[in-house]
Amino acid sequence: MTNSSPQTAWLALSDGTIQQGKLIGRPGTTGGELCFNTSMTGYQEIFTDPSYVGQLMMMTYPHIGNYGVHPDYDEARKPMVSGIIVRAFSEEYSNHQADGSLQDYLYHHGITGITGVDTRSLVRHIRDKGVMNAVISSEISDKKELVAKAKQWASMEGLELATKATRSEAQTMASEENLYKVAVIDYGVKQSILKNLIQRGCTLRVFPAKATFDEISEWNPDGFFLSNGPGDPRAITYTTETVGRIMDDGRPVFGICLGHQLMALSQGIPVEKMFVGHRGANQPVKNMITGLVEITTQNHGFGIAEDSVKTDKADISHINLNDNTVEGLRFKKANAFSVQYHPEACPGPQDSRYLFDEFTERMKTAK
Repeated sequence: MTNSSPQTAWLALSDGTIQQGKLIGRPGTTGGELCFNTSMTGYQEIFTDPSYVGQLMMMTYPHIGNYGVHPDYDEARKPMVSGIIVRAFSEEYSNHQADGSLQDYLYHHGITGITGVDTRSLVRHIRDKGVMNAVISSEISDKKELVAKAKQWASMEGLELATKATRSEAQTMASEENLYKVAVIDYGVKQSILKNLIQRGCTLRVFPAKATFDEISEWNPDGFFLSNGPGDPRAITYTTETVGRIMDDGRPVFGICLGHQLMALSQGIPVEKMFVGHRGANQPVKNMITGLVEITTQNHGFGIAEDSVKTDKADISHINLNDNTVEGLRFKKANAFSVQYHPEACPGPQDSRYLFDEFTERMKTAK
């Protein structure tokens, strides 16, 4: 649906900051934790990343929508963000592969957004003040009411969201080579992760977030994969026993993002809310084993502090060079490793895809 005469829309932060802009997507009111992503491309992959459930996505790159949308770029069945904020939105697109405009895509999926706001000043504001909730509305113009709604919106801290992003029943995805059987626990898994495993000869059985260890183990996998996902990992108490038993099992375990955090919690390593999360495709990470630096794609608002990792629990394998937060762990009492960032990228650099190869090598050795 072309937005021929754009409506006025408002963005209000919980600290009272307000900006006026124009509506994009479908008219309405939406809210969530306001975060920003520094990627220059890949807006469709970002908007459909299940890890963004409950969040308003602000893109720092100014021009969004200029290359349209295509089904192959979806990381989930629909956009998972609560709303979007951009500087300059393009309803027209130039891309021979595209099958539609971003405006039509957002409208079809019921996503409300705002364009024409000063995203640069908003990013600087969040970096100074810390992450906070916000609302976007094309229906409400009363500033006090907007700010009140932002303040009342549920905080991401303590919020369990994996059940909103997971699938309802287990699903098998076969590989032609069928070299390994991998049990994937879906807390909000990206399609690109599944594709990377299948490309390496893995047949997958993707289980809902609340699947028990007995249900998962009955399939007799060669290894376990714990996926990315949204929300506070400390609130996902229903998976505590399952993750603990997976870590004690002896078969190889690989975790990404939320999966990494849940694996850490199972070993008594604490997870904390970050002042400002890492979201974008340009985060420098040092591999402590090889000494090499990888440019990585990241998307997380919770993390592990370097001084919280006890040497009897795990070794730190990767460190973020911007703030020294933990980006990877090798566990001492389990055949398991994990990373906080996204080696599958999409969008972003592919420096870290070797980690999928390491996982298959571990399964090969274990077999």
